[in-house]
Amino acid sequence: MKKKIIKPNIAITMGDPAGVGPELALRALGDPRVRSLCNPIVVGDAGLLDLLAKRLGLKRPAPDEVMNVSGLDLKKLKPGSPAREAGSALVSYIEEAVFMAAIGDVAAMVTCPISKEAAKLSGFTFPGHTEFIAWLTGTKDFVMMLGGRDLKVVLVTIHEAIRDVPGLITKKAVLNTVRVTDRAFRQDFAVKRPRIAVCGLNPHAGEAGMFGDEDRRIIAPAVKKAREAGINATGPLPPDTVFYRAVRKKEFDCVVAMYHDQGLGPLKLMHFEDGVNATLGLPIIRTSVDHGTAYDIAWKGVASHHSLVAAIEMAVEMARNRARR
Repeated sequence: MKKKIIKPNIAITMGDPAGVGPELALRALGDPRVRSLCNPIVVGDAGLLDLLAKRLGLKRPAPDEVMNVSGLDLKKLKPGSPAREAGSALVSYIEEAVFMAAIGDVAAMVTCPISKEAAKLSGFTFPGHTEFIAWLTGTKDFVMMLGGRDLKVVLVTIHEAIRDVPGLITKKAVLNTVRVTDRAFRQDFAVKRPRIAVCGLNPHAGEAGMFGDEDRRIIAPAVKKAREAGINATGPLPPDTVFYRAVRKKEFDCVVAMYHDQGLGPLKLMHFEDGVNATLGLPIIRTSVDHGTAYDIAWKGVASHHSLVAAIEMAVEMARNRARR
């Protein structure tokens, strides 16, 4: 007798009500791929979802498919414009989804895009989703991963000016990123001994100090310490060849990049439409779309939900792997 697979409950936050998030959530609810994997629950505004479903000719969500958190004034809400009320609402969706995941009502949370401007108008002081969720869950050691089937990239520094990056690359930061990555890949992706490539900071990983000494002075000792702790990390490796080795040669399970564009340029070349943003190191599972609110096409019925489906697929994979452990 074939064993029945129990589908997990997955919370999908609606994101900024004035962006593409509500449409993406509606399209995910009606997608057979999503239905086959999980029981999706949209955390957002039931009134707005009903309005958009009618306007865009999409299926209206059932009552048990929506966790209604806000009561937006739909006459005042304008698509494509950041507003304080929308900012307050999007923050409340995140808080509710974190709570649902923390108490076990859902196996994971998947987030639609938010507007940092709208959030700021409501008094939100965090740089974004990642830092806010880490604060809500009391997590100090966490990292941002973006990835797809062929390439997964973890960042040591995230949204920082290039001139500030060298000063932020410390032995502690590199080692912590590698440790969190190793633990998460074992727990969430069922990789028994993750092969972690660590990028150098400078061209050719410094070329023996010819192009900067950060690689041999900071990154190499951090990698050595990680290996002494039993982590299968390699580096620092030249940034211009490491992604080829990870994607084409299949030598690594993930790449740790030193800064935003070093890692996300190659990632978006490989996974522009189906890239997923995941926060590693949290006590709960959180994945997200890898794009913004797309104000210019909000509520127009043309938004692609491919990245959201990919984020849901990854969340389900991570949830099942954690359950097995």
